Amino acid sequence: MRKFHFLFLLFIASIFVAFVAQDDKLKQVMANFNKFHTSHTQEKIYLHTDKPYYATGDQIWFKAYVVDAQTMRPSALSKIMYVDLINQKNQVKKTLRLPLTAGFGWGNIELADSLKEGNYRLRAYTNWMRNFDEAFFYNQTFKVGDIRSSQVITQTNYEFSKADGKELVVAKINFKNVDGFPYANREVEYTVELDGRQTERGKANTDDKGNVIINITNNKPEIIKSGMLSTALKISEGTLVNKFIPIISTSNQIDVQFFPEGGDMITQVRSRVAFKAVGSDGLGKAIKGYVQDNNGKRIANITSRYAGMGYFSIYPEANLTYEAVVTFDDGSEKKFPLPAVKPEGIVLSAIDRGQDSLLLRVQTNDAYSSTHLGKNFTVVAQSSGNIIYSAVAKLSKNGFAAYIPKVQFPTGIIQLTLFNDQMQPLSERLIFHAHTKDFLNIEVKPDKEVYTKRGKVNIAVTAKTNENNPMVSSLSMSVIDEGKVPVKPEEEHTILSELLLKSDLKGHIENPNYYFHEVDDKKKGDLDVLLMTQGWRRFNWQNLITNTLPSLAFKPEKTLSIAGTVTNNKKPVVNGNITVFSSSGGTFIIQAKTDEAGKFEIDSLLFPDSTKFVVQARTIKDRKFVEIVMDEFGKHPVQTPFAKSELSANINSSMAAYIKNSKSQYEELLKNGLITRSIMLDEISVIEKREKLQNSSNLNGGGNADRVITAEELQNAPNLEFALQGKVAGMMIQNGEIFFMRNMGGPPAQIILDGIFVEADFLNTIAPQDVESIEIMKPGALTSIYGSRGGSGVIVINTKRGGGNYTSTNTYTPGLIAYQPIGFTAMKQFYVPAYDKAETKKDMADFRSTIYWNPTVITDTTGNAKVNYFNADGTGTYRVVVEGLDIYGRLGRKVIRYKVN
Repeated sequence: MRKFHFLFLLFIASIFVAFVAQDDKLKQVMANFNKFHTSHTQEKIYLHTDKPYYATGDQIWFKAYVVDAQTMRPSALSKIMYVDLINQKNQVKKTLRLPLTAGFGWGNIELADSLKEGNYRLRAYTNWMRNFDEAFFYNQTFKVGDIRSSQVITQTNYEFSKADGKELVVAKINFKNVDGFPYANREVEYTVELDGRQTERGKANTDDKGNVIINITNNKPEIIKSGMLSTALKISEGTLVNKFIPIISTSNQIDVQFFPEGGDMITQVRSRVAFKAVGSDGLGKAIKGYVQDNNGKRIANITSRYAGMGYFSIYPEANLTYEAVVTFDDGSEKKFPLPAVKPEGIVLSAIDRGQDSLLLRVQTNDAYSSTHLGKNFTVVAQSSGNIIYSAVAKLSKNGFAAYIPKVQFPTGIIQLTLFNDQMQPLSERLIFHAHTKDFLNIEVKPDKEVYTKRGKVNIAVTAKTNENNPMVSSLSMSVIDEGKVPVKPEEEHTILSELLLKSDLKGHIENPNYYFHEVDDKKKGDLDVLLMTQGWRRFNWQNLITNTLPSLAFKPEKTLSIAGTVTNNKKPVVNGNITVFSSSGGTFIIQAKTDEAGKFEIDSLLFPDSTKFVVQARTIKDRKFVEIVMDEFGKHPVQTPFAKSELSANINSSMAAYIKNSKSQYEELLKNGLITRSIMLDEISVIEKREKLQNSSNLNGGGNADRVITAEELQNAPNLEFALQGKVAGMMIQNGEIFFMRNMGGPPAQIILDGIFVEADFLNTIAPQDVESIEIMKPGALTSIYGSRGGSGVIVINTKRGGGNYTSTNTYTPGLIAYQPIGFTAMKQFYVPAYDKAETKKDMADFRSTIYWNPTVITDTTGNAKVNYFNADGTGTYRVVVEGLDIYGRLGRKVIRYKVN
């Protein structure tokens, strides 16, 4: 029987200083560790949104919690944050720039009617967070249904097979209306895109049940893994309804990976091996089977727990190899090799012994101990940049073990690392600990158990510590009609799952809130298995040992800034004169100087998102022939793709009740004159197809305009005013500004230069020879996408050197540039009708699905806060969610429900 020498790992607070003095290598590693976390403070972000999915035309209401990763307290580092709305093609559709107050911010994103139905995500980050991996950013995937095309509901199922090295996909799509009646015997046009390239197109007809079958072939399965299926259902003569259906994967293959605890399988060292079975769609798959050696002897059984994960124990023997024989749900069987067994080594393992202690084992075999006997080995436990424990032991025959008291463990992921006498990391293990003292207890008490429609609700909120001490805390509250917005708790994004788990792990986690909802012993065990299969990502010890620290190219933003570089013949303009003045959103003029690198920066600014600037640069001798390049603040490229397991191929069918209610709400608001922004179309009519323009910034798509003028028509024009005269019926140019007859007496048409809104009199500052195309849109349907800015018509000018999504654009006037940076987004107030007031309109149906949203529920020194609001017309169950934290970083979340009759 193997013997272990036990060593209690001692508190760092009591013995670490003395211990460090005896070991220079450990001292240096710890110094590097402290230096990293002092100079590279990291932030985490969580967004609490009012509901889990949305429809076009909706507002996404959210509150941002920005915390110090090391302390979990509200971050004082950044005063500005960014929120991006990203579509499934990884295109940023909208960016918000929001101020932060003591680590908190809030806002809303309008989902324009022009958005396509599909999978979207919110990405949130600070400028400081851009110094680190994009994986540290907050990401939340959600579904958006389209109320314009809600008359067609689709349900798609895929079947997969292989032949001649090709992957064959059969897509069966069912088309029906919102009332469940099939679109029978209708023509469907379809296009298949794989990896962004069109591979197939054709036509098919639905059967009497509304089903159509489309065959898809992937000729390059080694390269291409997914795509998009675009369909157009002909619901009447001349009318097509488009649907865009993700092809999440072109196969149903399942891969099984194995993760020995501590890192390696070692000969004659019993250890646990975790496994994870993942399908091509990114979802965990249930498996069962057994492990056998190369002689066919069964060693262990395999049965997955949650999301295709599990573990088994094995005692590897010399000169043997091992494989897993796995059986899938469909009865098929496949063999997977286990990692190679190393002839010698040392491994670290951890076994939870309940709330009080953790059993830590360091095990080795004879081959390793024979050359390392008596040498020092160190175990370090750290959590979020804080050293929790450290201890050293001399290696005996087969290793050592210790029971670690967990009373000082913080809540969250704890990284245990084993080092050799040269302070090189040998083995690692992650564990999770939840300590009750680290949570904020939130109580939410409505004044009644049952309410009436439009009845007033009074709710008392209390925040206390586990010791029942009242706490000042910053909370947010969402109330939804659960009948209209069904919620699956395990699929939610919560303050607990995001800040305690997801933000610290490498790789995608399937349904992270599963581990925090109705926690029991099984879920605790499932979480432990997850941590055996996921990797730590905040930093690695090897970089700290070599003192290899990430460069810090981005500073924490405290205020808004304007910055850029001025050059002349690619050489920096030193001590040049910079003049910045606003052309909209308020008038001001600021002057600055360039430094030795030709750079300039003007900070401590405050301007809204609509503000436009003109930047003028001159040399010290007042010469204007210089080039200006503006810095882009907050625009971070999208590098991380969507996680496949979060994508849905059946958007509207999975949220049909919500979309139907949203459409009813929209029509009610429209009927009562409360919506004026755009016209919702009942169907999509395909009239003609226009050739797309290059470098177009037209939000309707390049070429979708009342008139397109090309470079050929401009080549002999002395200026753009001359070139545009008489080109479009009803368009007039007066004093360099463009007007349309149907809007005479109103403001001039909006000019957009390479995606930037510029002043109406900007027309003649642009040289015709620099223009590739001009798209003219009269006031009407094509300009509705631009909101109030497009009410007088829109002129989109696309330059030969320009392109869409520019934040700045050169007008090709030497030393002058138009610039529209991202300013602060104006915050809106969530509207709740006050049915107890006489002036409230009471004859309008109330279809609200989000009944109440409040991002600023602040408990006072007694731990109390009160809110009140009025219910909508929906009956059934209303769901109240309150989340937040106190000034010490304690996290809290509470969900209650009440009835409305």
